[in-house]
Amino acid sequence: MSEVEVTPGLLAGWPLPPIAFETDKEARGRVMVLGGGGQVVGAAVLAGLAALRAGAGKLQLGAPASVAPGLGLAIPEARVFALPETPGGELAPEAAETIATWLGRCDAAVIGPGMVDEKAAAGLVLRLLDREGPPMVVDCVAMTALARDPAAARLAAGRLVLTPHAGEMAALLDRPKAEVEADPAAAARRLAAALQAVVALKGAVTFIASPDGQVWRHEGGSPGLATSGSGDVLSGVIAGLMGRGAAPAQAAAWGCFVHGACGRRLAQRIAPLGFLARELLDEIAPVIGDLEAGRA
Repeated sequence: MSEVEVTPGLLAGWPLPPIAFETDKEARGRVMVLGGGGQVVGAAVLAGLAALRAGAGKLQLGAPASVAPGLGLAIPEARVFALPETPGGELAPEAAETIATWLGRCDAAVIGPGMVDEKAAAGLVLRLLDREGPPMVVDCVAMTALARDPAAARLAAGRLVLTPHAGEMAALLDRPKAEVEADPAAAARRLAAALQAVVALKGAVTFIASPDGQVWRHEGGSPGLATSGSGDVLSGVIAGLMGRGAAPAQAAAWGCFVHGACGRRLAQRIAPLGFLARELLDEIAPVIGDLEAGRA
């Protein structure tokens, strides 16, 4: 299949599920963010706020017990669950039992922001994917579990979005990074087929592949987006759009365009480099509003 460029025109013909004027927060979707390890607590904040800015109606955060109160203060709009943690302050694999109960009531989820312990993250992800659940964005070290056990991802076929950069993609495919960079579209297509998941391979040009082989290309990014926390914002936007009812591939395509447009706005207003991931958050809703109104 040929690559399709993600443009405002494409998105206009692929509109997000409509939100009725007389609606409530339940109808706009409930998103859960799982992460916020002791070393990178703010990643869960960025992902959670991005989901709300993308239009999700309710936010839940599942975090290690030691940092949960702080996250509740950082995002007063969220319901926060204090979960079992490892000695290093990460979400423990046994937290899956509690998480699964709440995930079943959600419309979308993100797992990975702020996690740095690959072993603990892998144990948690594999336990969660062995159950029914909502569409889920898998990011950061949480993706390593899928490289170790591709069959686990296939159990959740059709409801996963992965957001690797080239280095993470190389590890997932067990291929040299240079090979991924030489043909990123092929790499994204290969992983999407192998895991039966939507894959958004991030870079100066982002390639989004669906399990059926379709690839979308987004070239509208900004060098300033290559900054700490930017990927957490992208994951939150995608989850927020899925919470509103968008299918995984649509949410990934819209999310990548919105993320890039936010970066372009900040590059014009602040500088091409030096804006912060947290500053992307205030741009998300205006960008989506302009796209939906045909002003982009």
